[in-house]
Amino acid sequence: MAITRRRFLQVAGIVGLGAAATASVVRGIPAVRGLLRRWRPDNPPIAFHAGGTHPIGNFVVSVATRDGARPFLRITHAAEPTRVLWESIPGVAFLAAARTRVDVREFGTPEGSFDIRDRVLALCAQQSVDAFESEDGALVIRGTLSGAGRQTGYRMIFTSTSVNQVRFQVRLDSSQSASFNRLSLRFASAADEHVFGLGQQLTFLDQKGRQVPILVQEHGVGRGLPVFTQLVDLTEHGGGGTPYSTEAPAPHYITSKLRSMFLENKEYSIFDFQVPDRVMVTLYANTLAGRILYGRTPLDLIEEYTAYTGRMRRLPDWVHDGAIICVEGGTDVALEQLRQATRAGIPIAAFWFQDWSGRRVTPVGAQVWWNWKLDTTLYARWDTLVDALRAQHARVLLYISGFLTNTPGHNDLFEQARAAGYLVKRQDGAPYLIKNTNFYAGLVDLSNSAARTWIKGVIKHELIQRAHASGWMADFGEALPFDAVLHRDADPAVWHNHYPEAWAQVNREAIDEAGKGDDIVFFNRSGFTESPRYSTLFWLGDQLQTWDGYDGIKTAVVGVLSGGVSGFSLLHSDTGGYNAFSVKLLGRTVPVVARSPELFMRWVELNAFTSVLRTHVGLDPSISTQIDSTPTVLAHFACFAKVYRALGFYRKVLVDEAAQTGHPVVRALFLEHPNDAETYTLSQQFMFGSELLVAPVLNARHASVRVYFPAGTWVNIWTDAVVAAPHGAWKEAAAPLGRPAVFCRQGSSVGARFIANLKREALR
Repeated sequence: MAITRRRFLQVAGIVGLGAAATASVVRGIPAVRGLLRRWRPDNPPIAFHAGGTHPIGNFVVSVATRDGARPFLRITHAAEPTRVLWESIPGVAFLAAARTRVDVREFGTPEGSFDIRDRVLALCAQQSVDAFESEDGALVIRGTLSGAGRQTGYRMIFTSTSVNQVRFQVRLDSSQSASFNRLSLRFASAADEHVFGLGQQLTFLDQKGRQVPILVQEHGVGRGLPVFTQLVDLTEHGGGGTPYSTEAPAPHYITSKLRSMFLENKEYSIFDFQVPDRVMVTLYANTLAGRILYGRTPLDLIEEYTAYTGRMRRLPDWVHDGAIICVEGGTDVALEQLRQATRAGIPIAAFWFQDWSGRRVTPVGAQVWWNWKLDTTLYARWDTLVDALRAQHARVLLYISGFLTNTPGHNDLFEQARAAGYLVKRQDGAPYLIKNTNFYAGLVDLSNSAARTWIKGVIKHELIQRAHASGWMADFGEALPFDAVLHRDADPAVWHNHYPEAWAQVNREAIDEAGKGDDIVFFNRSGFTESPRYSTLFWLGDQLQTWDGYDGIKTAVVGVLSGGVSGFSLLHSDTGGYNAFSVKLLGRTVPVVARSPELFMRWVELNAFTSVLRTHVGLDPSISTQIDSTPTVLAHFACFAKVYRALGFYRKVLVDEAAQTGHPVVRALFLEHPNDAETYTLSQQFMFGSELLVAPVLNARHASVRVYFPAGTWVNIWTDAVVAAPHGAWKEAAAPLGRPAVFCRQGSSVGARFIANLKREALR
């Protein structure tokens, strides 16, 4: 990293965490925890000078008391008037405002992680509620926020947006309101309440007791894995990440008590669940908007949430026909891979070519040229390859991002964009060059409609027309700098989290404009609240090729489950993981992190029961097990590609359901069994729809797995053995390699058809 990119950037008004003195935030979490404990009053006072009960649509906002205690604000729904959807803490302010100054540093390899340091200059944490008023059909709460000799008025405006959604908006109302840039909400939670969602969180499914930054950023390499993360931080400019860093967060959650809220804002926020009896949401803006939802089940709440965010389009039928296999190395290599896969009997949906635009060698391995045109040297006879795949009823998938390389000889798209003013700029007007490994690239300015039209043209012409692509990995979206200059002075503090939404929208518009909207699949790793409206598929980014729960296979389960709660209903991971590392020792390459045959095969078993079974050769293919590394691995992969195909009939039903309701294909057990408290802590097993229970083996050298069976009778899909659990029960289930623990409900027509398909495929 160049020293000029490591400096701290003073950016007034972007973020503020509060404190009388400056304190650091290391990648969003560790220092924040201590900092918030120091600055915030635990119970800033509130004075109610008005009260009453105020209907707003089907919701009721009221000032209540409990056992003669101090008053508090409560929100309920007419359908269940005794169930509390939201309430403040008795006698404690539920709003606060602050004026801050903030420094932001972007770092990591690749750049796209963020260090935030802030200083609070003024804090108004004491609150009064002075009046409830009706205004154009809305309910308006008026009052003041004060502290340290400062004061500002506020309005909290409630409007009914639908039968089961009430919108709230907080606006500061004084001559000094523009100087405030941070708002906080503090409200009640139960000590035994479990919290799910917040986007694609990779380490923890239940966020109770934690503090989660809602910031799009690189998820890091290691993410807290002891020793390894520290080594990455030292060698890759702090790029190790934390258990809370993610490329696709969302300011939204659902709890075990069926409480759900989300913010509409794009600006950075923090959701703090550390104190058992409360939640604190801090937003780095001076206007806050969000919604409180009502539903009788968690799936009802997801349906309400995705009515706002938008829902993912159904996958085209060809995706369900088999595996999407990553191939790199040129035409001859690809044709030989096709012959081998065909001989092995692997059902193939597509080959995807990450290196279609050419390969570049960097210190971390083989990467690609970010100049989105077919490399006709590496892929000579491209049309022959495409025709060979078509003959096997397989498609072509490619790779693209919003980055453009400035390396001479591969920079014609960069130069086109630079000349037209389509790149994100620095303060001096030059293109903002963002570092990846040992090279830099410009980033397309998606706030510029002309730039969006231009990059859509590249997609339509180079990928769809010339390369005959049926889809692609639409990578990145996390690295927009906070001190960037955007078109017409668009605010980068808003655009940072919005950029991945816009990137998905650009790709969606490109395929729609090309007349391929129902047939092409692109998959994103970055995302935010409204990304599901545009994206056709998500994947979880670059996991380590390990068994661990920090950045390995276990996070692939947690990420799919948490993302599904927040509207990312079609999610999958790189089969086998992506990141692999080696060292040179006495002239030999010694693998340090590289997937073994066992890890790869267990990951294949896992992904056969998700939305998509897609492989990746990995960062360093030479040290990582591939689908054809041994005859055993090849046969295993062929088997589970057939399992994936055999389940296609039900997967199609689920992706249709996702398009209509937002329900995820892969579901945390609490979504289907919300009254079973045992399911609230289950993050390593899942439901596939409502009919299949899957408990993948996620530990090396294990041939069984401990499974929680919700109340009912379950049937092993491989053996027909019956497990009775009339009240829910933990059982040890045999799961030898090739026979993962998968069960269907007894009497399920889906289970019966799946088993029949397995028999037809000679898989049992």
